[in-house]
Amino acid sequence: MRTLRVVFVAIGIVYPFVVYFGLQKVTPSTLAVGLIGLLVVRLAYDFRKGNRDFLPSLAAGLVVLIVVARSPLLGLKAYPIVLSLGFAAVFGYSLLAPPTIVERIARIRHPHLPPDANPYLRKITITWFAFFIINAAISAATATNGSVKLWTLYNGFISYIAMGAIFAGELLIRQRVHQRLFGGTA
Repeated sequence: MRTLRVVFVAIGIVYPFVVYFGLQKVTPSTLAVGLIGLLVVRLAYDFRKGNRDFLPSLAAGLVVLIVVARSPLLGLKAYPIVLSLGFAAVFGYSLLAPPTIVERIARIRHPHLPPDANPYLRKITITWFAFFIINAAISAATATNGSVKLWTLYNGFISYIAMGAIFAGELLIRQRVHQRLFGGTA
């Protein structure tokens, strides 16, 4: 069943291209029904496995379903927007109810982080929160005002490059912060 999980992740990553090329073969309504079917299979799989991380997917699926009912094409384009807003909500909520999500992740590798690390981890959480809000806004702009090509380019390529750049930059900064806090590398 691990293979099924990998398939779901892969489909999520290439989703904009699935939509772009799918629309060249079938109507937006047909494609939306197929993709919603895949989402239902994923939710059933996660629910059966007891994974609690199905809730964001369920929420995203419900919002997309509502939008699809009004406009199938816009509904297909809404999925990345809803996911970005979902991630922003997770990061934002953790800012209001610490520890932040970045601190929780950091404590997996370093359970005894010094308190000096918390301001840095909070800044990283704010950075990711801001990224996901900006990403959702740009994605919404391409979904409502751009062509399917532009939407695919942004959501299937440019947003991933931006995410990778933030991650790479944070990794470089983390090396310095880790060296300052622990005297070694991260």
